Amino acid sequence: MVGSGVTKLKKWLSVLFLSGLLLILAACGTEGDAETSGTSAPEKIIMGFVPSQDSDTIADTIEPLAEKLSEELGVPVEGKVMNNYSAVVEGMGSGQIHIGFLPAFAYVLAEEKYDIEVQLKSERYGSDEYRAQYVVRADSGIESLADLEGKTWAVPDITSTSGFLFPANEIMDEFGVEDVQQEFFSQTISAGGHDNAIVALLDGNADVATTFEDARTDLEEEYPTVMEDTKILGYTNWIPNDTISVTPSLNEEMKEEIKQAFLSFNDQEDMIQIMNDVYSWDAIVEADSSDYQIVRDTYDKFKDSINIDDM
Repeated sequence: MVGSGVTKLKKWLSVLFLSGLLLILAACGTEGDAETSGTSAPEKIIMGFVPSQDSDTIADTIEPLAEKLSEELGVPVEGKVMNNYSAVVEGMGSGQIHIGFLPAFAYVLAEEKYDIEVQLKSERYGSDEYRAQYVVRADSGIESLADLEGKTWAVPDITSTSGFLFPANEIMDEFGVEDVQQEFFSQTISAGGHDNAIVALLDGNADVATTFEDARTDLEEEYPTVMEDTKILGYTNWIPNDTISVTPSLNEEMKEEIKQAFLSFNDQEDMIQIMNDVYSWDAIVEADSSDYQIVRDTYDKFKDSINIDDM
């Protein structure tokens, strides 16, 4: 009878252990699904930035922004300065960054690759669009886009909308080339920021820099004669402004809280001043994926010549 009781107890314990294991596995499965189906609420929110100017400056500048968002969202928020937009996109794809300050082209790439969602966009001077410019040295003798053939091109980042995508598209259309970097320019320098692209030009390391309009003003303190030493060769078509985008893994409640928190900054002069100091934003407005169709159409024209995985 004792042996029978022990056998029954062993069977009961085995069933209990198996049931517990199944519950644990089910719970793990639910947690994993949350990460991919948009039901997660991380214990810390990470924002990814790329400096448009000095990285040390932007790191200090965004700290109050992160603190204010922490108050609004009820979770710690950390601002992380990345080397380039590709790093922000990959960070969002891996779940290490939850909010990305992405220009239009980087957002389109992030959407295509990782289903990143746009929430908001910037407004500058009362407009939600801007232009790219071609900057050359005033004494260069370069007078037209045709004169740029065979020259060295400085871009802020290969995923920059104004610094790369729209100028590349315009040159392709005007001169009938399929690969701007191989067939038109002799060399392309990825400078790591709009101001750095212009510095490369000033230092004689590039013949032309493409940036947002007018990025030169950010350099006037360090380079007082930058406006006299350079000139604008021309402008591209209009481009939808930069975005605040989020990872799809965040739950809908958190996404909405993030959106409303940023929109509330429009009524807080100190917060908007931070956005202006970082990226020259005057206001934050709602955005929709359809706003960036012109960027997708532009990219689609030569996407086969760009390896997204290498960005």
